[in-house]
Amino acid sequence: MSLALDPAAQDLLFREARTANTFSAEPVTEEQVRAVYDLVKYGPTAFNQSPLRVVLVRSAEARERLVPLMSEGNRPKTATAPLVAILAADNEFHEELPRLFPHYPQAKDFFTERPVRESAAALNAALQAGYFIVGVRAAGLAAGPMTGFDPAGVQKEFLDDDHTPLMIVNIGRPGENAWFPRSPRLGYEDVVTTV
Repeated sequence: MSLALDPAAQDLLFREARTANTFSAEPVTEEQVRAVYDLVKYGPTAFNQSPLRVVLVRSAEARERLVPLMSEGNRPKTATAPLVAILAADNEFHEELPRLFPHYPQAKDFFTERPVRESAAALNAALQAGYFIVGVRAAGLAAGPMTGFDPAGVQKEFLDDDHTPLMIVNIGRPGENAWFPRSPRLGYEDVVTTV
């Protein structure tokens, strides 16, 4: 094998991992989520920006506010998942750069204009969202990431003007009939060009 990660870990994270559409009733603990974050926080971002912010939807009251904001097909699984995470980009991430990028605290000055910050936040938080999904899998849990929701509604209900929602992720142990058939993937030759 040309990969350092053993085949079982490769299967857990990628080959056998799937987007779950149903979940068991087993709860997802705070300790599990903390372990996921403590692993994935090391994934790289530009200037170590770290703009991802996570809102965990645990209470019945919060779930009742979120479910109507989901696309119709996503409502039942969001209503029944043991845990739901709203992943958002913090558009004021630059305020943390002197602490996160201490060897060059002036990096904050690159992001004085809001459109520049929003673009950087969206890209780097999306990277972190990918790490988060893989981290959920590393915890032995299934993730159901979704972009089918009302972003303005989610922002109004759960965030503020400085945070842009990127995706909603249902988290838990897979339930009955959790998987759709696996969709095809592009092959190496379809994707990779050597120059």
